[in-house]
Amino acid sequence: MSSFFIKSKEKGKNTAVTKRKHDGDKMRAKKPNSKYDEEISSDSETESPIQAKKRQSNQDVEYDETPQEKKLRLAKLYLEQLKEDEENKAEEESFETDLVAGRLQEEVLEQKGKLQRLIAKDLIPPDPSEIRLLRGHKLPITCLVISSDEKFIFSAAKDCSIIKWDVESGKKLHTIPGGRKGTEDRHVGHTAHILCMAISSDGKYLATGDLNKLIMIWEAETCKHLYKFTGHKGPVSGLSFRKGSHDLYSASHDRSVKVWNVDENAYVETLFGHQDAITGLDSLSRECCVTAGGRDRTVRVWKIAEESQLVFHGHEGSIDCIQLINEEHMITGADDGSVSLWSVNKKKPLSTVKQAHGCHGDAGLEQPHWVASVAALQNSDAVASGSHNSQVQLWKCGQNYRGLQPLFSVPVSGFVNSLKFSSSGQFLVAGVGQEHRLGRWWRLKEAKNGIYIIPLKRKPPNPEETKITK
Repeated sequence: MSSFFIKSKEKGKNTAVTKRKHDGDKMRAKKPNSKYDEEISSDSETESPIQAKKRQSNQDVEYDETPQEKKLRLAKLYLEQLKEDEENKAEEESFETDLVAGRLQEEVLEQKGKLQRLIAKDLIPPDPSEIRLLRGHKLPITCLVISSDEKFIFSAAKDCSIIKWDVESGKKLHTIPGGRKGTEDRHVGHTAHILCMAISSDGKYLATGDLNKLIMIWEAETCKHLYKFTGHKGPVSGLSFRKGSHDLYSASHDRSVKVWNVDENAYVETLFGHQDAITGLDSLSRECCVTAGGRDRTVRVWKIAEESQLVFHGHEGSIDCIQLINEEHMITGADDGSVSLWSVNKKKPLSTVKQAHGCHGDAGLEQPHWVASVAALQNSDAVASGSHNSQVQLWKCGQNYRGLQPLFSVPVSGFVNSLKFSSSGQFLVAGVGQEHRLGRWWRLKEAKNGIYIIPLKRKPPNPEETKITK
């Protein structure tokens, strides 16, 4: 008992000394260990186990994390990660915002009819071996359309048949045969020359018009016959669906324009104004359409809702084809051999190229090659025209559509009765025949009735230009 109390007293006496010793150890622990920063030579003395143990304990004191410190460190890391993620997200959002802003700006320009993508300068002539010819119709091709997804082509001809083609393979997917004259009651399809066709922008409906004053509506996917529209008093020469809808505009040699609602299988109204047979019609997303008036030598813009029209003069011959470039500009071709660019705000053409496809005939009696078809790559500066001079001519529109400059020509033998650009501008399709689509004034025996798929190649980017832009 007595020894126990004596020991505890001694312990009490030594408490202050021990405390100071521990404080000294702590001070030493807090000081940075200069030994770790010094280079140790290979011949230095080996440490005793006691020194190693002391060093180990010092390291433990210096480097061991408490749970609170660990939590703090992980919280900092988490916050840094969150900050980085937010910065990346902000960058992506700003990029997407720029993209959306760009798209919206393009849409606004498109609606105003002022969008003009400058791509013509990059187009180069295709190699003749790359041009594909699809044959299936027995008589001259009169019209064709390309589906908006660019997978299918629909073509029609004077043999009254309709063929659906696969663009990639070039194979026939479906044929709607033509019927003989007098079999209208029992034949599902056309029994007279098909002059025009149109496909809705969503690819649901296909419309075709013929010499028998009939408009047929088909299901584009299956080529199943749906409706028959009657009402025109002359051959149906022009068809177009309003973009983004199932409203159908039709034009006829009876000099009228009719409006139909295909969803409702209904006739809507008729508009009059032309003084001669209408030879072509086109429309985009506005509630209006444009027509070529043949020998009345006028182009007309029809405002459907207002039931009004604007009249434009310019060609010296029969205007046989018309196509909208955007909502406010269009291109026409005539049998006087000229190609004209128009704005809906000017009564006269912005630009006209005379004898666009040259002349033919004996010396002193030369006649220009008739322009049988025109096409425009929508909202761009690239257009094309076709005649029977064995060439499809591509043109570059000038700034604000003032001026037409020839780019290059593509060899195609026969009457180019129909021309269409794919929506992306990757290829141009020409419907060719031995005769003109509206008559039998000439016959080119060397020509082949078929569809030519012409790839539109681009110039490779110039490394020097790329460096400059960078």
